[in-house]
Amino acid sequence: MNIQLALDRLSREECFTVIKETEPYIDWIEVGTGVIKEYGMSIVREIKEAFPNKILVADMKTCDAGKFEAAQAFEAGADITTVMAFSADKTIADTLEVAKKQGKRVMIDLLGITEPTRIEELERLGVDLIGLHFGKDMQLEGEMHTDLFNLVENYSTFEVAVAGGINVESLPDILEKSPNTIIVGSAISKAEDRTGVAKKMKGLINAYEVNY
Repeated sequence: MNIQLALDRLSREECFTVIKETEPYIDWIEVGTGVIKEYGMSIVREIKEAFPNKILVADMKTCDAGKFEAAQAFEAGADITTVMAFSADKTIADTLEVAKKQGKRVMIDLLGITEPTRIEELERLGVDLIGLHFGKDMQLEGEMHTDLFNLVENYSTFEVAVAGGINVESLPDILEKSPNTIIVGSAISKAEDRTGVAKKMKGLINAYEVNY
């Protein structure tokens, strides 16, 4: 089970500081949408060059111009790019095609999706990596609910990543759902002891995997 460190609402310098302080305990690095909007693809290139052994996720949140944006992310060094599940089937199919040609991957972000029929359609399109996403604005109204997992519980073909204000306290409930990747942002990046928090979360994941 991976920890994906999400870098959001951070300066360029802060991004590198957070990664360096948590590097032993994280598996994937996500360059958040806001960071990409602030610094462009150059920061994706810089992070990949500095940490070439980490899987790099460019959180592009593509919803149109799929071929162009996927190529843009992959050429900058991303291993995975994100596409919104509400995008047109053509957009999703195009990004999957670009990813396949380059040996990369696409994570489909389910933010806002509530209908199981859309999950069926994504499976038919060949999607194999999805992100269950309890959005930042939604988090202001309450804690993430594990009901999100109901959308995909009948689909064994998907690799599942989950995001939504996950912290040390909420992590055990998330682990019970056995996602493949846990996405953690401010619980680590805004902590006084980033190294300690990342180490503790990785320890909880390792202990769960040993027991289950």
